[in-house]
Amino acid sequence: MNTGATIGQAAPDILVEHWVQGDAVNFSTLPGRVVLVEVFQVNCPGCFVHALPEVLHLHQTYHDKGLTVIGLATAFEDFDKNTLQNLQRLVATGELIGDPLQQLGKAGLLHDNRLDYSLPFAIGMDALVENTARIDNTAINAFILGQLPDYADWPQQRRQPVYDKARAYLESKTHCAQTFETYKLQGTPSSILVDREGILRDVSFGYTDHLEPLIINLLK
Repeated sequence: MNTGATIGQAAPDILVEHWVQGDAVNFSTLPGRVVLVEVFQVNCPGCFVHALPEVLHLHQTYHDKGLTVIGLATAFEDFDKNTLQNLQRLVATGELIGDPLQQLGKAGLLHDNRLDYSLPFAIGMDALVENTARIDNTAINAFILGQLPDYADWPQQRRQPVYDKARAYLESKTHCAQTFETYKLQGTPSSILVDREGILRDVSFGYTDHLEPLIINLLK
């Protein structure tokens, strides 16, 4: 059951379909450790350019001081690319697919279509369930208001393109990623930070330069 996650309260365990690398670990199995879960998509260029290298740095710097890093691949779009099979290939060979392959390759950041770094921590695939939600006007507006609270106050001309885009996204959403939904993530890369007592301390989307000071403080 998806009960949601709240800053300052006990962090719900992440829901993993399959562990691709490392032991099955979770907040409830790591008492006394600060835990950072980096949520990414296999088809997310920014995850490989910025987020995962930064998380690798955090793992290398603070693991022996009490930090455990977990990588969690998810899927909230591009379900044909953000798959368990593509994650397994990434972990086994470093090989990228889709947009990351094109963009990182064009930027000269790959060698034989592969990353020049590896991820040494546990990595799993977010649990996916078939999306059977009804897509109607109420659902579309509720989704938009969850992202844009002042949407209802916008003029119709401004609202319509957003409505059309939201409808197209919801109609394409064949599955729901359980951890992604539980933590109400906005996209990838996203970070989930839990303290030594299992309390959720931070959930963030995008660039993570604020994480290192938070981790240092939680490790004291």
